[in-house]
Amino acid sequence: MSVNQQAHTGPPYGQPQPGYQGYQQPAYGGQSLPGVPQSQYGAYNGPMPGYQQPVPPQGYFPSLGFPSKGSPVSLNSDTSSLAPNFIGSLRAPPTSGAPPPASGASHPSGHLAYSQFEHGDVQNGIPASAAPMQRPPASQPFLPGSAPTPVSQISTFQQYGPPPASVQQLRNHMAGMTIGSTAASAPPPAGLGYGVGPSSYPPTTGAPRPPAMPGPPLPGQTVAGPPPSSQPNHVSSPPPPSSMAGLHPGPPMSGLHGPPPPTHPPQPGYQMQQNGSFGQMRGPQPNYGGAYPGAPNYGSPPGPPPPPKRLDPDSIPSPIQVIEDDRNNRGSEPFVTGVRGQVPPLVTTNFLVKDQGNASPRYIRCTSYNIPCTSDMAKQSQVPLAAVIKPLATLPPEETLPYLVDHGESGPVRCNRCKAYMCPFMQFIEGGRRFQCCFCSCVTEVPPHYFQHLDHTGKRVDFYDRPELSLGSYEFLATVDYCKNNKFPSPPAFIFMIDVSYNAVKSGLVRLICEELKSLLDYLPREGNMEESAIRVGFVTYNKVLHFYNVKSSLAQPQMMVVSDVADMFVPLLDGFLVNVNESRTVIASLLDQIPEMFADTRETETVFAPVIQAGLEALKAAECAGKLFIFHTSLPIAEAPGKLKNRDDRKLINTDKEKTLFQPQTSFYNNLAKDCVAQGCCVDLFLFPNQYLDVATLGVVPYQTGGSIYKYAYFQLETDQYRFLNDLRRDVQKEVGFDAVMRVRTSTGIRATDFFGAFYMSNTTDVEMAGLDCDKTITVEFKHDDKLNEDSGALLQCALLYTSCAGQRRLRIHNLSLNCCTQLADLYRNCETDTLINYLAKYAYRGVLSSPVKTVRDALINQCAQILACYRKNCASPSSAGQLILPECMKLLPVYLNCVLKSDVLQPGPEVTTDDRAYIRQLVTSMDVAETNVFFYPRLLPLTKADVDSDSLPAAIRNSEERLSKGDIYLLENGLNVFVWVGVSVQQGLIQNLFGVSSFSQISNALSTLPVLENPFSKKVRSIVDMIQGQRSRYMKLIIVKQEDKLEMLFKHFLVEDKSLSGGASYVDFLCHMHKEIRQLLS
Repeated sequence: MSVNQQAHTGPPYGQPQPGYQGYQQPAYGGQSLPGVPQSQYGAYNGPMPGYQQPVPPQGYFPSLGFPSKGSPVSLNSDTSSLAPNFIGSLRAPPTSGAPPPASGASHPSGHLAYSQFEHGDVQNGIPASAAPMQRPPASQPFLPGSAPTPVSQISTFQQYGPPPASVQQLRNHMAGMTIGSTAASAPPPAGLGYGVGPSSYPPTTGAPRPPAMPGPPLPGQTVAGPPPSSQPNHVSSPPPPSSMAGLHPGPPMSGLHGPPPPTHPPQPGYQMQQNGSFGQMRGPQPNYGGAYPGAPNYGSPPGPPPPPKRLDPDSIPSPIQVIEDDRNNRGSEPFVTGVRGQVPPLVTTNFLVKDQGNASPRYIRCTSYNIPCTSDMAKQSQVPLAAVIKPLATLPPEETLPYLVDHGESGPVRCNRCKAYMCPFMQFIEGGRRFQCCFCSCVTEVPPHYFQHLDHTGKRVDFYDRPELSLGSYEFLATVDYCKNNKFPSPPAFIFMIDVSYNAVKSGLVRLICEELKSLLDYLPREGNMEESAIRVGFVTYNKVLHFYNVKSSLAQPQMMVVSDVADMFVPLLDGFLVNVNESRTVIASLLDQIPEMFADTRETETVFAPVIQAGLEALKAAECAGKLFIFHTSLPIAEAPGKLKNRDDRKLINTDKEKTLFQPQTSFYNNLAKDCVAQGCCVDLFLFPNQYLDVATLGVVPYQTGGSIYKYAYFQLETDQYRFLNDLRRDVQKEVGFDAVMRVRTSTGIRATDFFGAFYMSNTTDVEMAGLDCDKTITVEFKHDDKLNEDSGALLQCALLYTSCAGQRRLRIHNLSLNCCTQLADLYRNCETDTLINYLAKYAYRGVLSSPVKTVRDALINQCAQILACYRKNCASPSSAGQLILPECMKLLPVYLNCVLKSDVLQPGPEVTTDDRAYIRQLVTSMDVAETNVFFYPRLLPLTKADVDSDSLPAAIRNSEERLSKGDIYLLENGLNVFVWVGVSVQQGLIQNLFGVSSFSQISNALSTLPVLENPFSKKVRSIVDMIQGQRSRYMKLIIVKQEDKLEMLFKHFLVEDKSLSGGASYVDFLCHMHKEIRQLLS
């Protein structure tokens, strides 16, 4: 294969991946393909015995790819004593008479060569001097090592030549991490690479290789035996014995077993390398097939087998470490947006933004801030070019809100051709009389009222007085031309629509909602300086029929009107339905007192749903305003009416080609209804309280396409869930929201917006339409090349959002961002943002499940990420053994985060996950911002017992793995939807007393929905931590108390995402090996 061959691009969702030679492809049930040999030794049919590897001259570096002959192969990805999550023969390396594995290649038993935070003296990326890192790496200067030199290896079925003189690089690759799980019968490899010369390597035994262990397949692999027919992604065999290294979490290894460490002084550059290669190993890796029965023998006689070892998990990239480093390096200085193409601090870092011409990362984050100049380069790298835009994001109090600019009746100044709005990148020419558009290069006359002279640098002299010339984000007051039917809008309305069927009344929900609304109506959103909110309110209750209420201020008592003809919905009253809260306060209070009493004895269990939305829509149409419906609903709408649904829940469809139907609406009725709602500016927020299946995939269509939200409280119980529901309701009613919104993203010549993800409706290819857009919603936009870009001019994005404020004012909010362009792949990889990339990939995959089998979606994700990393390895990393996994510094967390996405409930559900849960999560994630997807896929785990009660800071987070938990401690885990407090069995009695107010572990109640308020420092500290975390999230998280060894612990462990999951998801270590194998397959 030519070294410069284009990276193979991933197949589209609809197609299976091409089969590779010697690598079995699943034929949807996971069967092996005919014609592929299955052997106990995997698919490696490499060199002839006795074939001796020539030693390359010292200092020889092969070209940046890999030579097609003698390609170094290692990590024993080419063996078949497989890990529990590795299935099927592994792919064969090229068999064109290639010499045997060389250099770092021949690691024992699946050694993966990495070098995490403190080891490895070979620089494997772009030299630090060539181009400075955007995020300061925690690394020391690199030290070019000697060329990769081959090492011999003797084994029971292959023999290699004698050892070379230098094993320096090999040593550094391997001192940290061997990826090799050992089956009980075989002695595992010893720690390799600590000695100074070949003689220090431990001997091997000639034991026969163990047979391959079957286990849950990883996506993209197949089972080597007869597969389970129904669930290809699930475990078919009993779990392997506990002596398998790393299967059952235990304490991390502290000492190293094996030969003593070298006595030579450490070299500089032992820190994490700039490109994040993990060249160094510290022990065998769990759950990965051992390569050979014992450690390779480097020229010494056989001896007794070494003791088993397991991987030191600290030798692979740690999300906690990366987050911590970024906080330390970038948390203290403000992020000033004046420079083009700057990568912002991570979303997990607390930082201040100073707008100096580019939009704050709180409004826009990109997958890369340096984009390829050509589409060929973009295709080669496979890095998606996307922006996650949150147009109405809430800013911290110390940052300035976007200024509102009023240009009077003439409206904002725009380019004549492309209609882009005036922004800091427009170029004024001819003494300021004309300006050249930065997006399309068209020259436009400056209107006389907007004219201003230029200074000696060509800048307008009023540059700093005009937000649109000096800031990245600002607002324009829109003129009547930007309004529907050329007339200014009325203030919006909120309509509360309450299900009063038997379930809702019996659970106490109806009474709870009515009580809360009495006080909540005083907190409707209002413009900054207004005395009271301009929003009007209305009320509807429903079961099989709808009840409208006249709450006109002149009435002594509210009046109820019933509409029983749900097939032809109309609003029976206009005057008195939508009212001002202050004017009708007493009538509204009277109504809210009466509703629970009126329906207290109801026996009606059936509900309608579509007519409820139609009623709200008709009411807003009649009032000629936009608005929001708050619908509180409890059951599947089976009553005879438009939009009636049937129960179609079927778990048997999971892992079949029909699984996608579970995510699709069961009727197109709701899509049409959503379209009508968007046209009117009628946004729907849906609060669901199901006790059984209610088809979230269908009921969620209207909220989703109108820009609304869904909240779900399964098995709602007043005592445990009311606090969470009321907090969500309060925030939902009070938060900033824009109505009747249209968003368009313009780009400079060379790229264009081609794809959009989020909660909205699109009637054409450019305009994103939302009946409502709140401060939590994001729209993700993907860009593609339509021409070449220029390194000098860079690329520009302008997001323009036209919306009606809650006071009824029509506004335009503008966000601008300038990005760099590059001709070198290394510059692209140095300026990526993994959190944003994962946000995009998750949304892409979650949309994919609507049209493709879940397995196809998972395989496409793995394939794309393998392409991204293989392209980096081939084109940007210094030459090194193929046994070494080299990751770009900015992307070193891509494998761990991607694995979390693959293991999520949408793509790999456990047996306890309902169809409704999956549909709910799918819709939720689609409009999440980057900070929310970050904590959702890789939850935050804090040791509460390590918290300093005297400081305001949080305790340092730890990695999401069971082996990090100590049974004498208490931990908090949060993922944006739930907060778990895990209590170990050996926690001191005093701590239990201080936190829970009970005297022993056994007395702690699982039913607590809030922590008891106790007057002691530990209780105060923990409650303040919980409150602080709740305040950072857009939804109020459910508190779940988990006692160690309790039945709820299974649910808690589901969120320890670095471990193997019960639903068959790989552990982080296994997945890293799998990615390495995929990358090497692409490179060979």
